[in-house]
Amino acid sequence: MTHPAFAQKHVAVVTGAASGIGLAAAKRFAGLGMNVVLADLAGEKLNAAAREVADVSAEGGNAVLSVATDVSNLASLQALEDAARDRFGAVHVLMNNAGIQPGSAMFGPLGSWESTLAVNMWGVINGSRVFAPGMITDGGPGLIINTGSKQGITTPPGDPAYNVSKTGVKAFTEALEHELRNTENCKVSAHLLIPGFVYTGLTAGNRTEKPAGAWTSEETVDFMFSSLEKGDFYILCPDNDVDRATDEVRILWAAGDIVENRPPLSRWHKDYAEAFKTHLTESLKR
Repeated sequence: MTHPAFAQKHVAVVTGAASGIGLAAAKRFAGLGMNVVLADLAGEKLNAAAREVADVSAEGGNAVLSVATDVSNLASLQALEDAARDRFGAVHVLMNNAGIQPGSAMFGPLGSWESTLAVNMWGVINGSRVFAPGMITDGGPGLIINTGSKQGITTPPGDPAYNVSKTGVKAFTEALEHELRNTENCKVSAHLLIPGFVYTGLTAGNRTEKPAGAWTSEETVDFMFSSLEKGDFYILCPDNDVDRATDEVRILWAAGDIVENRPPLSRWHKDYAEAFKTHLTESLKR
């Protein structure tokens, strides 16, 4: 059953909407007859995205608004909400999707840490805090969808700033959903989108063609919609290389580091790596 927030003339706001999952989601919302607000950094990418979304909107350009937004800046997010409400009124769907991955090292440049946390984590926290009160007060059905990452759950070595930012998104979104469901007369719910390997500008690197193991942004959005129809909070997406069963084993092993008192990140520890591989193989045979 389609979520009631996805109704014609309802309003969806998407950050990071100029490309990737954000653009695919914006197109999907527009195709449902919703009014769509695209938020991203100023530039031709945002302008081009707005034209693409207008092309699939039943109302054309009249139902699409692009707003240059820096999600790392609280005032910019407040201006985004003002612009959305001034143009379309009540907001029904907020997708905090903007993210960056410049790369980081534990003792590398501080700027990489600061920018990653500012966009990936504070952009979600402040975006939710800016929009949610009004969405609750409006009284209609609403969704807040925050884009996390499997790296925020299993925290593999290699990019600690990104992992910390996405772990923060997970913890914040869980707390947000708890708050919403315990708010009287609130019809807004929060959901955590956890993409698999998706071929986007963020993950492409030097590749010009989609790897066989990756999903497209459109496939990810399709899975998101089917999960929302079921009422899922954790929207744990597979991809062409990793199925849900494999994800579950990896996630449970990470939690087991605490319960079993293993070293952190034991999947990649020289004394436990082979044990994990054996455990994964045996678990997937069951």
